[in-house]
Amino acid sequence: MLAVNERTSIEEKSMRILIAVDGSEAALRAVRYAIRLAGELKLAPELHLLYADEPLLRSVAMSLGLEGTRRYHAENGRMATQKARAMLKRAKAACEEHVLVGEPAPTILKFVKANRCDLIVMGSHGRSALKSLFLGSVASKVLGSTMVPLTVVR
Repeated sequence: MLAVNERTSIEEKSMRILIAVDGSEAALRAVRYAIRLAGELKLAPELHLLYADEPLLRSVAMSLGLEGTRRYHAENGRMATQKARAMLKRAKAACEEHVLVGEPAPTILKFVKANRCDLIVMGSHGRSALKSLFLGSVASKVLGSTMVPLTVVR
């Protein structure tokens, strides 16, 4: 059983919510959901907007050089988060934005663990089970490997 002061500190802790986006309409639906959820919570959550950009092929990265590769990923991140960032701003929902380079599912999982997130919110493109089997799905991969609650918005 928790002592009163321990219970109070648990209740006063704001949630850390990761919103994983890829610039798609499915991701924007996830942002809308997270905004609604944030508005329903007693304490404003700590929101993290994350875009994980696929790494370039080594030969492409070498031809672009370090600075060119950095600009490439920064521009991809800006484009992928632009609408989500605007939605959050309109809703007056403060968030930290993160653009990371790596395979999306492992990058999301690593971020969640490192930042001790309480919830992951992400969109689903709604592919059939057969297509997901062959193409893979970031949401499916995250779901299969996380211990943190995951809300998939369709």
